[in-house]
Amino acid sequence: MSSGFTRSTSFCKSLVALMVLAAALGGCASGKPAPGMSGLPDRVELNSVPYFAGKANHSGAMALAALLRQQGVEITPGLLDKPLHLPEQADQLQDSTQRVAREYGMMVYPLDTDMRALLTQVAAGFPVLVRYTEGSAFWAEPRYAILVGYDRYKDRMLLRSANERRKVMSFSSFESNWRDAGGWAVLIQRPSQLPAEVNRQRWLKAADELARSGQESEAARAVKALH
Repeated sequence: MSSGFTRSTSFCKSLVALMVLAAALGGCASGKPAPGMSGLPDRVELNSVPYFAGKANHSGAMALAALLRQQGVEITPGLLDKPLHLPEQADQLQDSTQRVAREYGMMVYPLDTDMRALLTQVAAGFPVLVRYTEGSAFWAEPRYAILVGYDRYKDRMLLRSANERRKVMSFSSFESNWRDAGGWAVLIQRPSQLPAEVNRQRWLKAADELARSGQESEAARAVKALH
């Protein structure tokens, strides 16, 4: 009797262990989407966004060249070094990137500093220019990249960076590094191409800045696009 009871108890324990393991594996397989993103697609990747490879310290010119090429401008990163004043004014790249984009007749539309704002544009088909910090606690530098996709279930963001065509970062890593660099993110696109969930006043301000750069006709197109 004792021997049979022992075998029965061992069998039950093994069965319970297998059930627990199966439940754990099932949970891992299904995953959970990133929180706070309801209403957005689970996965998006903008495969058509161009890519220019090069050194990490040249990331600003490469990202801008890729976005201009996306809009039909025949350009390479090397052609942007002079107008961006690189490498002499690399510390002013955020401002010079916007200035040069306007010189090409593009709207520079800033996004809110929250993850949902970025993913909303990507889900609508618009790549987002971002700045993030790369490095460690002992050394870190700002980098520029293009956010081209995300996967809420696999917890990853997809970027075009200078040294990786498909750079993968977790949601938390990206958000932390992005916020460390100031939470800066913009759309660079033609005046006739309204962003998703466009903020009217922000769009008009961007149009005014485009006009001040000498692109009055393009600015007028941007204003007209609202109507």
